Amino acid sequence: MKEPLRVLMVTGEYPPMEGGVADFTSIIVGRLVERGARVEILTSVGAEDATRGHDQAAVHATMSQWGFRALYRQLHSLLSSFQPDVINVQYQTAAFGMQPAINFMPRFTRGVPVVVTFHDLRVPYLLPKMPRLRQWVNRTLAQKAAAVIATNAQDRADLQQWPGVHRIEGIPIGSNIRFHLPENYDRAIWRGQWGVSQRDVLLSFFGFLNDTKGAVELIQALHRLKRDNVPVCLMMIGGAVASSNASNREYFDRVTQTIEQLGLQDDVFWTGYSANDQVSAAFRSSDICVLPFSDGASFRRGSLMAALTHGTAIVSTQPQVELPEMVDRENIYLVPPRDPEAIANAVKDIVEHPELKLRLERGADELSHLFDWDGIADRTLDLFETVAHRTGR
Repeated sequence: MKEPLRVLMVTGEYPPMEGGVADFTSIIVGRLVERGARVEILTSVGAEDATRGHDQAAVHATMSQWGFRALYRQLHSLLSSFQPDVINVQYQTAAFGMQPAINFMPRFTRGVPVVVTFHDLRVPYLLPKMPRLRQWVNRTLAQKAAAVIATNAQDRADLQQWPGVHRIEGIPIGSNIRFHLPENYDRAIWRGQWGVSQRDVLLSFFGFLNDTKGAVELIQALHRLKRDNVPVCLMMIGGAVASSNASNREYFDRVTQTIEQLGLQDDVFWTGYSANDQVSAAFRSSDICVLPFSDGASFRRGSLMAALTHGTAIVSTQPQVELPEMVDRENIYLVPPRDPEAIANAVKDIVEHPELKLRLERGADELSHLFDWDGIADRTLDLFETVAHRTGR
């Protein structure tokens, strides 16, 4: 009988920590275990309340910081006790406290192959004043890994430019939020609890804030819409700042200051970090989800995946690379980045043309089927099996 594949997952954040990578890791762990893999997780002390949500998925929430000594001490302990066949690093530098030790980890794994899932290859807050160093540490990690997973076309194109990367596999992320409405959900009641009438246009924004999310431009667009007498308000779904990235508090402050300066305090409300069914209800209660990423729409964005999963009419920004799956005004409404006026005009276009809104909703639902978690898990497990076999383990 074939022995189950043993996977050591290394991640800077894991539930109950709040963050997209935490949610992604929890979901992929569950799917891998369902497929017969044994998984153990090395993560931050912030996840110390994590329970064993899946058989054999032991959570080692022991990392108070991710420096060289602490990381390699814990790594060598797990290499001896668990004896993994493959190590999967869920790479997001902020989740590892901006520490470079994780980038050199493949050199110290005693021959156990490392697969790196890149979540923020191009995020600008990684050492923004030292772009060459930023690229070098990322390249070092990619080159020493047995394989890398690119979650989107932009990152895959960048990785292909780096010499010495052994294998690049394109595997998308799915939505961290599944479509699951609360029992007896009633759209009018949910909108009413927020003071939103059926005649109001309820915009939504989802995801933690940072300077790539375009939230300031969205607030400015809201101001233009109010000025033009569009009966609009804005719901900010979920938490504002991720557990592992409090550095974005400065951007959150900028967003709230913009709201106050434009006198929009009564037109913007925050749901706070919410359970899955509460997030689903928020999406279904809104009319248009606006995600004006400054670096363009991308399938690496969990917030975009969530909006697609809920069949929401979406306004976002033009991708930096060609994405044939995105069809402007068919499954998404695309506008230039950092352009509040264009955002406002897109919202008015959708409001004034109900057939356009319906087409966007249907298109989003159809597009979401390309990012099914079962397919993602199957491809991930196949890659792990191949890498482990290739190294003779």
